[in-house]
Amino acid sequence: MDYARSITVDLPYGEVVGAVKQALQAQGFGTLTEIDVQATMKNKLGQEMEPYVILGACNPQLARQALEVEREIGLLLPCNVVVRATGDATTLVQALDPQIMVTVPGRAELQPVADEAARRLQAALDELGQAPR
Repeated sequence: MDYARSITVDLPYGEVVGAVKQALQAQGFGTLTEIDVQATMKNKLGQEMEPYVILGACNPQLARQALEVEREIGLLLPCNVVVRATGDATTLVQALDPQIMVTVPGRAELQPVADEAARRLQAALDELGQAPR
C-alpha cells in the first residue's frame, strides 16, 4: 500500500524546510509541530543519520470537518510531512496521503475531506517542484 505523496527537490535540505512550510501555508496548512529526527537520534541514541524533520501540518477547516464525522480521526491528524536530505543538493519531501483518513476507519463520509486535503497537499508539493533551482 502506497501511503505517501513524494517529490524530490533539487535543492539542499537547508533551503527546502522553509520552502515546504511556505508551500503548506499557501494551501491553508499551519505547521503545528516540528520534530528534528536527526538531532533526536544523535542526542538520545548517539546515532548519526541524514538531516530529517517531521512536520505536523494541519488545515483547521478540514480538521474540523473530519472531526465532526469521526472524533477518533484525531489519531490520524495532523498530516505528517517528512523532509529529508537524500544527497548534498537533493531533498525528498513526503506527505502522508490523506486518503488514509478514509481507508483506516472505513468511513465514506470522510472522502470529501480527504479529497480536499489531498488536493491541497499535492498543490503544495507541485509548488515545491516548480521552485527556482
